[in-house]
Amino acid sequence: MDKLAELLTVKPRLFEPGEPLFWNDPHISKGMLKAHLDPTHDAASRRPEIIDNIVKHLLDSGVLTPEMKLLDLGCGPGLYAERFCRTGIHVTGIDISERSIDYAKKHAAESGLKIEYRCMDFFDMDYTGEFDAVVQIYGELCVFPDSKRDELLALTHKALKPGGVFVFDITTRTHRMKAGLKNRWYFSQGGFWYPERHLVLEQGFNYPEDSVWLDQYIVICNEGVKVYRNWFRDYSRDSVSKVLSDAGFSIKHVWNDLTGAEFSEDGDWIGIVAVKE
Repeated sequence: MDKLAELLTVKPRLFEPGEPLFWNDPHISKGMLKAHLDPTHDAASRRPEIIDNIVKHLLDSGVLTPEMKLLDLGCGPGLYAERFCRTGIHVTGIDISERSIDYAKKHAAESGLKIEYRCMDFFDMDYTGEFDAVVQIYGELCVFPDSKRDELLALTHKALKPGGVFVFDITTRTHRMKAGLKNRWYFSQGGFWYPERHLVLEQGFNYPEDSVWLDQYIVICNEGVKVYRNWFRDYSRDSVSKVLSDAGFSIKHVWNDLTGAEFSEDGDWIGIVAVKE
């Protein structure tokens, strides 16, 4: 009860971690894969028609071309990787979720697609000048504190060939203000967070001075009290430009999203193509 009382009354420190096992949790990863593959919503991956539009735009704009070597960071079950592969791009996908990678490997084999998948933390990758392009899609860069973000950018820079491109998207403060803060509770007989009876307390926290938000989920179950934290740092065009410049990249394209929508300062998303200098 002391732990629960503290969780409910103390605002977490910036980027304070929650449960160490999340993406690879045996139960949660099952629900996460199901969400990735559900074509009716954008909870884990974007809907198929939006993914198709993103891939089409990146090819039509010349950002990506057939025969490129591409690294897909956080590839999940391979929704983008398979589409890229079908255009003649040579794809390597990395994801920390063993369940998602197992699905991706099986589905690629069944579809006759030659894609290299690796189940690993992409902070452990050690590529040097191997790829023409690296993609990280659906705002994943936003979840890291500055030190880990900069570490990831350094690893990405190292993995790219000279003149290679890093393609990614990030959320803006406008997006998060529309989403708002989560504050509710519910009881479940078994759901996404836990397979048996449990209570979920959802909390939202705003750190406006840092452009950071937290979605916190407190799960009370037979195993005790668990806390899961999803952190998000939002960016503007100016703030991401500085971060990229410090990491050795220059911006080549800026859109409102990776479908190529024209950029505006009040957009929800920013789609970026950055070039290794």
